Amino acid sequence: MITRKLDAFLNEFYQISDKALLLTGARQVGKTVAFRRFAERHYAHYIEINFLKTPAAVSIFNNVKSAQDILTRISAFTDVPMVPGETFILFDEIQDCPECVTQIKFLVDDGSFRYGLTGSLLGVELKDIRSEPVGYMDIADVFPLDFEEFCSAIGVAKRIVDHLQSAFENRVPVDPVVHSQMMGVLNLYLVVGGMPSVVQKYIDTHNMQQVSTEQRAILNLYKRDISRYDPEEKLLLNEIFELIPSELNAKNKRFILKSLNEGAKFKQHEAGFLWLKNAGVAIPVFNVEEPVFPLKLNKQRNLFKLFQNDVGLLAYQYADGIQSRILSGEINLNYGAIYENFAAQELHAHGYKDKLYYFNSKKQGEVDFVLENMQGTILPTEVKSGKDYEFHLALNNILGNEQYGIQEAIILCNDNVSVRGKVVYLPVYMTMFIKRGQEVTSGEFVPDISALT
Repeated sequence: MITRKLDAFLNEFYQISDKALLLTGARQVGKTVAFRRFAERHYAHYIEINFLKTPAAVSIFNNVKSAQDILTRISAFTDVPMVPGETFILFDEIQDCPECVTQIKFLVDDGSFRYGLTGSLLGVELKDIRSEPVGYMDIADVFPLDFEEFCSAIGVAKRIVDHLQSAFENRVPVDPVVHSQMMGVLNLYLVVGGMPSVVQKYIDTHNMQQVSTEQRAILNLYKRDISRYDPEEKLLLNEIFELIPSELNAKNKRFILKSLNEGAKFKQHEAGFLWLKNAGVAIPVFNVEEPVFPLKLNKQRNLFKLFQNDVGLLAYQYADGIQSRILSGEINLNYGAIYENFAAQELHAHGYKDKLYYFNSKKQGEVDFVLENMQGTILPTEVKSGKDYEFHLALNNILGNEQYGIQEAIILCNDNVSVRGKVVYLPVYMTMFIKRGQEVTSGEFVPDISALT
């Protein structure tokens, strides 16, 4: 059984909060399984109502006046005992029953049971009601397994991860044998990715053909969902989704709208890009005019890169034997797009969701990622897959610009840890330790008004 960080999060959430919890994210990232496992550990009874598989269940929330109305209708949909304090109820795929979100406050107020909700491909379906039950429901994003979770799943010892984290924090080299084998683990992750069912298939079989079959099934599911949720734009959405691998493999990796059609304008297709982002199947990284705090004010909405939500799915889409070449560690292979997608996926899951940017200037050059940390500091980050990782003219330019005041930059590469001036060179697998952290505000603030009294 794969252990997820999400398991610990659910345990803590339901210990300290009386609210319901909505887990959102792309299909097949493990939302429902996480709730099932949590309920099995902590409750005698578990009820799961899937609005996608059982459309008739939507009627549970039609014209209800109280929690008792809802609970009575739930009891008609299940043979599972509804014992207060001993039964956990999951509402699955709530994008097919938005009314469930608006009515969850009745159930939480009643207090007889604890509730979980999941939603996939939310797009506009829940856009206007996600914040409605304030005080009754919290929302958390779920992503594919990150690299640290993958390491745990395939048996990498915790002491090894601790050794890696210590090397990361102290900026000292990793044991050479450990470094070499971790690069092999990274190559495996680049091919398998972090979709839970794919990882489990690898663990059960170690058969890459079966891994590919599972990946193909997920991609086909995404394409069916694209057709189902936006029938008017399905051809455009599908084309954008299909173009992600080739656009990332282009020289500048930026998504070029002319790839859709010669006269394409961002404003015309913005809804499609946002839909894929909100669905969790694509990760946009926007350009900033200057690498200065706050980055959001420098964001250029029409200039962006578009990454796949899972690097294993991306590698599968490239095909042409690239998976076996990655696994063999072929040194002449251009890993650029795959390494960069890996970094985007890790950062996206580590607190940088909706906060990923890159910098590109005709005068200064391009830097792959520009990260804004909780303290307001800017961390330029480059991803280098080749031997010339010490050549980074654009990074040197912005480090040398006194107006930016940047104190440190990171190069993610194939080599071991080293520090030269303001540049820290890290093995690309150490992206797993780059985290934005949680927003923390002090509990009390009293302004000085002595001159005003």
